[in-house]
Amino acid sequence: MIRRSGAAAALSAAAIAILAAACSAPGSSSGGSGGSGSGGSTGAASGPIKIAVVDAQSGSSSDLGQFEWRGVKLAVDQVNKAGGIDGRKIQLTLFDDQGDPTVGTELARKIASEGFTAMLGTAESSVTLAMAPILQAEHIPNITSGQSTKLLKLGSPYLFLNGPTGLTYDSTLAKYLVQTKGYKKFALLTNNDSYGAGEDSAFTSSLKSLGITPVAAEVVPADQTNMTPQLNTIRSRNPQVLFIGAEEAQSGLTVKQARSLGMTAVIAEGAPAGTPLFLSTAGVANADGTIVSSPYLGNGVDAASKAFAAAYTAAYGTAPELHGAKAYDGAEVMISALKACHACTGLALASAVRAVHRTGLLGTFAYDSQGVGIFSTSIGIIKNGTIEPVSS
Repeated sequence: MIRRSGAAAALSAAAIAILAAACSAPGSSSGGSGGSGSGGSTGAASGPIKIAVVDAQSGSSSDLGQFEWRGVKLAVDQVNKAGGIDGRKIQLTLFDDQGDPTVGTELARKIASEGFTAMLGTAESSVTLAMAPILQAEHIPNITSGQSTKLLKLGSPYLFLNGPTGLTYDSTLAKYLVQTKGYKKFALLTNNDSYGAGEDSAFTSSLKSLGITPVAAEVVPADQTNMTPQLNTIRSRNPQVLFIGAEEAQSGLTVKQARSLGMTAVIAEGAPAGTPLFLSTAGVANADGTIVSSPYLGNGVDAASKAFAAAYTAAYGTAPELHGAKAYDGAEVMISALKACHACTGLALASAVRAVHRTGLLGTFAYDSQGVGIFSTSIGIIKNGTIEPVSS
């Protein structure tokens, strides 16, 4: 992942912020009602409701950021078209975090200084972890796509996940592989960033609870592109299953290289597997048979996913995937909270988010005290470039 650090990079990211919502109503002010004060406002302000969307639009994570942006914008366009919230439109501003925690930190300060009511994003746990303390101090609720359990340890009442934690992905996957399929020999290849470290810990602990110790566990730098040395070590242990804990591009490369070495182990993974970047990097034939744990197995699973996919494709000319669905659900949760509290801010809005109970694309949201609202995933298998749900 190409990164630029420091204030210069953050200012560059902020400079390309994109405004993306309907204009405010005649006579309304142009400013939003930021998260001022721990109690927050009760919704008496006028003008647009300012929400920041922070996701990578450049660098190796830009495809995820673009899926997320489209998912958020679709939900907001729909509510604005229906009249907004108490007659006020939501105004989105997109910021490019470049997948860089340093840039994210600077953007958190910018968001706080410019009076945003809430934030949606980021796609990466490491960036959210860097931003969360600032957003908490400024009383700005944030719904993130991050899934690291480290997010829960922050204990922020302003931080919420729009999907399950990595532990949920991995425990579901481990149980299926061990209890349903009967596999006993596992190897892990993970990277050393916050996502990879979380996957390593979650999947290893899930296997341990089932009485399994991996025959090999290799860790690579997050920017490594040649995993052949580590894969050769793993191959020598002859595992039945290779679990990968890395982002989409690196995961795809790992699969491609494993197959080129003649490895026949079943590939197993969580959220990155089955995404367009994973498939294009791995190659459809190499990805075939990959076992996936995900709360969103595709665009044709049920009536809700079909309707979402149709609206998304009509708006953007391309089909959605997991990250677009997660971001759409997160935006819908925030919209529900804003409606319930009449566009309140600060802790009042955070409390309204925590009180949301709604059925979305990923399941039924019911937030606990740690900010987690979805607690299950399903198992699918990649066949000819598409994730097919496994029958119960």
